[in-house]
Amino acid sequence: MNKNIFIILVSASALIYGCSDDKAADKTPATPAAAPQYTLATAEKRSVEQVYKLPAQLAAYQEVSIFPKVNGYVKSVLVDIGSHVAAGQLLMVLEDPELEQAAAQAREKYYQTVSSYTISRENYERLRQASKTPGAISPMDLATARSKTEADSALCNAEKAAWQQQQVMLAYLKVTAPFKGVITQRNVHPGALVSAEGKDGKPMLELKDVDRLRLQVSIPESMAGTLRGNDTISFYLSSFPGKRFVGHIARKSMNINQQYRSEPVELDVYNQDEKLSPGMYADVLFDSKGNPNALAVPKTAVVTSTERKYVIVIRDGKTARVDVSTGNEGSSLIEVLGDLRPGDQVVASANDEIKEGVALK
Repeated sequence: MNKNIFIILVSASALIYGCSDDKAADKTPATPAAAPQYTLATAEKRSVEQVYKLPAQLAAYQEVSIFPKVNGYVKSVLVDIGSHVAAGQLLMVLEDPELEQAAAQAREKYYQTVSSYTISRENYERLRQASKTPGAISPMDLATARSKTEADSALCNAEKAAWQQQQVMLAYLKVTAPFKGVITQRNVHPGALVSAEGKDGKPMLELKDVDRLRLQVSIPESMAGTLRGNDTISFYLSSFPGKRFVGHIARKSMNINQQYRSEPVELDVYNQDEKLSPGMYADVLFDSKGNPNALAVPKTAVVTSTERKYVIVIRDGKTARVDVSTGNEGSSLIEVLGDLRPGDQVVASANDEIKEGVALK
C-alpha cells in the first residue's frame, strides 16, 4: 500500500514540473527573423560592346534580265554562259520580215509625202510671185495654195516620224549589253521564236556585273541605330572556310522591315579577281558599340518572366521592381534602359521569389 502511494506522488510531481516548464517556455520572448541579405551591384552608365553573327548574301552590283522588245526569230546568239561582255556589245540578232517590210513601207510613204510637199510649195511660190501683178491671181487661190502647202508639210512630218519609229523598232532586233558584266543565264538558241509579251516568263539572257558585289544583310532594330556610314564589318563565306573578308557600309535603307523588325543594309565588296560570285552565303560579324545612354548591370540582375522584364532596385532600404528593356550583352554585363539612375543599387543575383518592399539589413 505504501509503495502504491509513493508511485502516485512521483507521477504527480512530474506532471506539475512539466506544466511549470511549459509556462516558462511560453513566457520566453520569440527571436525576430533576420533580415534577408543579398549581393548588390551598382548600375553604371556605360555601353556594352557585343559581336553579333548575322546571315547575309552576296548579290551582283547590277543585274538585268534581257527580254525581247519585238516579236521575232533568233537569228544568232553571240554569247553564252560565262561570257564577259562590254557595255554596248552585240549579244544577239533577231529577225522579223514583217517588221522590215513595215519599215520599208513607212520609208516609201515618207518619200511620197516629201514629193507632194515639194510640188505644193513650188506651186504656192509661183502663185505668190504672180499675185504681185494686180488682178493676176485671186486672193482665194493664193490662200488655198498656201493651205495645201502647210497641210502637205504636216503630213510629211508625220510620215517621217512613222518611218523613224519603224527604224527604232528595227534596232531592237539587235540586242546589246546595257553594261559591262558576265552572262549568267541563256535560255534561247538560233531559230527560236521569241515574243515581246514574254508568255513563258523566262528572259533570253541574264547579265550581271560581278566586278563589284553587294553584301546584303538585315540588322536587327535594336542595333540599327548604332550603325554609321562607312563602318568596317567583317564577314566569312562558306566557300572559303576560315578566310576573313572586310567590307564597308555603303547604303542603309532607312526603313525597318515590319515583319522581321530589321533594317536592310548593303556593303560594297570589290571582286576584281572574280573569286566571289553572286548568291554566295555569308556570315557577318557585326561589332555593336552599344547604346551610350544605357546602364550596365550584371546579367544575373535581370529577371525575365512571361509578363515582364525587370531588375530589383534597392530604394529607401527596400526592394523595388523596375521594368527595363535590354540591349547588348557582354560576358558578364548587360545594357538596360528604364527608370534607373547611375549609381542605383540592384540585386546582383535576382529572381522572381524576391518580393517588393522587403527591407534589407
